[in-house]
Amino acid sequence: MLFYILLFLGIISLWWHWRARERMKVTDLTGKYIFITGCDTGFGNMAAKIFDKKGFRVFASCLTETGAKELKAVTSKQLQTVLLDVRDSDSVKKVAAWVKAEVQSEGLWGLINNAGIMGPSAPTDWLDIEHFREPIEVNLIGLINVTINMLPLIKKAKGRIVNVSSVGGRLAFSGGGYFPSKFGLEGFNDSLRRDMNAFGVKVCCIQPGLFKTALSNPVKIMKEKEIIWNKLPLDIKKQYGEEYFQKDAAKKEKLSKICLNKDISPVVQCMEHALTSLYPHAHYVVGQDAKLFWSPLSRMPAVIQDFLLLRNRVELAASHAK
Repeated sequence: MLFYILLFLGIISLWWHWRARERMKVTDLTGKYIFITGCDTGFGNMAAKIFDKKGFRVFASCLTETGAKELKAVTSKQLQTVLLDVRDSDSVKKVAAWVKAEVQSEGLWGLINNAGIMGPSAPTDWLDIEHFREPIEVNLIGLINVTINMLPLIKKAKGRIVNVSSVGGRLAFSGGGYFPSKFGLEGFNDSLRRDMNAFGVKVCCIQPGLFKTALSNPVKIMKEKEIIWNKLPLDIKKQYGEEYFQKDAAKKEKLSKICLNKDISPVVQCMEHALTSLYPHAHYVVGQDAKLFWSPLSRMPAVIQDFLLLRNRVELAASHAK
């Protein structure tokens, strides 16, 4: 009996210690510089606004002039916007040089790599190499390029790098370039975290589930898929069946309604914890769908993953021809 009491008290003590660590914050962060990519909409846009209000000196990179102007109109004079396409190496270098001139000897406390695109999501035999290239160029190569160019400034400040990945970086549930790009991001994040440990730089990875953002807009995703479907050779359409596209769209809509997280603020809260906590997490799994389904499923044997994920697939016409 005494053993179980001591075990229970030990568990409570560890839990209390963990909770205390969670609340411990870095002091004197007001006025620290942070750089955020992909601030036109979604997570990056909300993060820029919130961190600006909290006193950080935010550099918010946007892809479009419209996005930059709209963000600037609702934030303080301290926040600075800059146009950046992470696929453009020359632009990345110029922006990094500009940031270096702004932060000078203080360095850059935080880098939030948030910019990303979905790209076409469709069966692999519908796609060509260009369908894969753009998501990988933006979500992986662009992210690595921004990180490499900002790294000396992060090391100078002994700061934080926050990479926005996805549960799709642990479990691929449809074809296209998005999932390979996120799996690659996870590998880069893990190696970077270990490389930077000796320099006092913390590297964190956020793994959101399905959130309501421009990136996950189901209408846009299905429209891109329909364009690809309409261009498919007749033999492939015959293999899938003429009713495949409509049935698949209905299944995806049903899944989206079940999994979609409408409030995007939990993702930004994870960014804030990664930037301000004395003990940031290596990984943040965000969203009810991610915590209750996608993340646990990613740790299960492949036979279970395949069984569950294939249940959401439309049966092909070719299956009936066997």
